[in-house]
Amino acid sequence: MFKFKKEKIDELVNIPQGSFKDIWYSLKRNKRALFGLFFIILLIFLAIFADLIAPFPMKEQNLANTLQRPNGTHLFGTDDLGRDVFSRIIYGTRTSLTIGVASIIIALLFGGLLGIVAGYFKGRVDTVIMRVCDVLLSIPSTLLAIAIVASLGNGINNLILAISIANIPIFARIIRSSVLSVNEKQFIEASNALGATNFRIIFRHVVPNVISPIIVQSTMGVATAILSAAGLGFIGLGVEPAVAEWGTMLNLGKSYIRTHQFLTFYPGIIIMLTILSFNMLGDGIRDAIDPRTREK
Repeated sequence: MFKFKKEKIDELVNIPQGSFKDIWYSLKRNKRALFGLFFIILLIFLAIFADLIAPFPMKEQNLANTLQRPNGTHLFGTDDLGRDVFSRIIYGTRTSLTIGVASIIIALLFGGLLGIVAGYFKGRVDTVIMRVCDVLLSIPSTLLAIAIVASLGNGINNLILAISIANIPIFARIIRSSVLSVNEKQFIEASNALGATNFRIIFRHVVPNVISPIIVQSTMGVATAILSAAGLGFIGLGVEPAVAEWGTMLNLGKSYIRTHQFLTFYPGIIIMLTILSFNMLGDGIRDAIDPRTREK
């Protein structure tokens, strides 16, 4: 019989990621992670204030200025409808970040819930949830997203839904493995012995100890979601053509790739830098959280 007091349970909780102060100190020493963080902050700033920063409205057309090369008025040139490419890239930042963040939040909520339930209760519940996840994981995520968008139609909401469904089993498996590891800890046994409810144990003791993989996977998941959205947009299954989105801009510019390379160059560069920044930040957070790789 365990002889623990309820107020002592929290002292037994082993949070391997250390204090937030130590994590931030380690993160500040990682130049690649800092570059990723600052670039992401810049993207967020552009997305929020796109209406003020963009020199031209997103949908403004001027057929007298079609396919202009970069100049003083149009920094990145204009497309086949005379729309300013620089302005559309700025507005595309808002669209791409919205799709990436929203889809990962949805995937985290549903995948996290499934992973926690499967890892904590085990048994038949675990078997059923994991077999469903295995079925979804057996289908390439891009192919699954294409099937969903092709069935439901183009649009931001359908794109978010498709990408989130493709990411749910990934979050479920990662969080399940972390929960299984936490379940073996002494403080979980102590909580059970003191009669704590499953709800209290899960949200008071289990969830705080699986935050580390959630943060890392979410950061890198946003990069994957943005890349998936750009890929779907490139093949014509993204947002409506009038809405600025980087993949859709690539799709519209591919017809002029031999004569007007800037139509694909600038969206391609911003996609590359965005994915690189999220990945570098995710790697930096993982190294800062994991005490085995944290710099001393």
